[in-house]
Amino acid sequence: MTRGFAAEEFRARVARAQARMDKAGLGALLLTTEPDVRYFTGYLTRFWESPCRAWYLVVPVSGEPIAVIPSIGAALMGETWISDIRTWPAPDPEDDGVSLLAEALGEVGGPVGLPSHQGKALRMPLNDLEAVKAQSGLAFTDDRGIVAGLRAVKSEAEIAKIAQACAIAGRAFDRVHEIAAPGVVLSRVFRDFQRLLLEEGADWVPYLAGGAGPEGYADVISPASDARLERGDVLMLDTGAVWDGYFCDYDRNFAIGEASEAQRAAHARLIEATQAGLEAARPGARACDVWRAMADVVGGGEEAGRLGHGLGMQLTEGLSVSAKDQTVLEPGMVITLEPGVELRPGKIMVHEEDIVITSNVPKPLSPWAGLDLPVI
Repeated sequence: MTRGFAAEEFRARVARAQARMDKAGLGALLLTTEPDVRYFTGYLTRFWESPCRAWYLVVPVSGEPIAVIPSIGAALMGETWISDIRTWPAPDPEDDGVSLLAEALGEVGGPVGLPSHQGKALRMPLNDLEAVKAQSGLAFTDDRGIVAGLRAVKSEAEIAKIAQACAIAGRAFDRVHEIAAPGVVLSRVFRDFQRLLLEEGADWVPYLAGGAGPEGYADVISPASDARLERGDVLMLDTGAVWDGYFCDYDRNFAIGEASEAQRAAHARLIEATQAGLEAARPGARACDVWRAMADVVGGGEEAGRLGHGLGMQLTEGLSVSAKDQTVLEPGMVITLEPGVELRPGKIMVHEEDIVITSNVPKPLSPWAGLDLPVI
């Protein structure tokens, strides 16, 4: 599969943003986070892990975007479709790109929209933001949900990358029997599973969580302990592996040595709930409708919490499959379905799959699990 996107993909994204900006009366968007900048540019680098440098992209209501970035990123940004690249030697304690950014915004004009949807963040010092406002003389406001709305609906090329990440994880899950067995330390399983993901083609593994125990596990976000797997345990591994900048996010449960009736019943119920979510996830349905379909199977009412979320360039983005989220599903949205059941107080099992909303029946992107709990 080809990495990256054609320039036409980015031009189409910018054009859609500009049409919405014009309707909303915005003169520019100011983007400061890795996924938002990458969405419009294709600029993919792990250097965002360095917190001491700020990166900016200005999307004007007409014309092409302007990248205002540290000079260390100029060569790589030059490989993208962006032609207007303005740099400074960052970090600069006296003027860390403020004047350069204010000048670019002044050329474009305002009001300037900042992504402010839930899950969004501003990745620049607040003092610098106030300085940019003062130097540019422009009004700043929220972006009217434009960036979040655009990113929520994926192109076919984006969906293909998520599907590739899912396929890579599927091959790694098929090899869990190579690394997990009674007596193996759970932290060793975690390390080895990351290795399997990389061997199968993942670019990196930013997220891996899980748990193990005879009556389920306490949560789904803990790092691995040094406890040893025991016969009769149920092991869960949940991965957010990345291929070409796009995540998968799904999990699998495995019985170690043998499966109890309670474990088998819980797993079958989770698959039943996931299937109910799949059948409910049609265009025009709301996220809360999908939640209801799964919650009716697993029980728990609103206390069941979020049973899925949006997925794409981030592990979680956009909507929540929850009781109160009224987001209407559209073709092209990629979401996870993640029901959970309680085996006893404080011990749970969860299951997660990735799907894409289509004009008709939603399409699974992760290799769909069967009713039977795998035993290794």
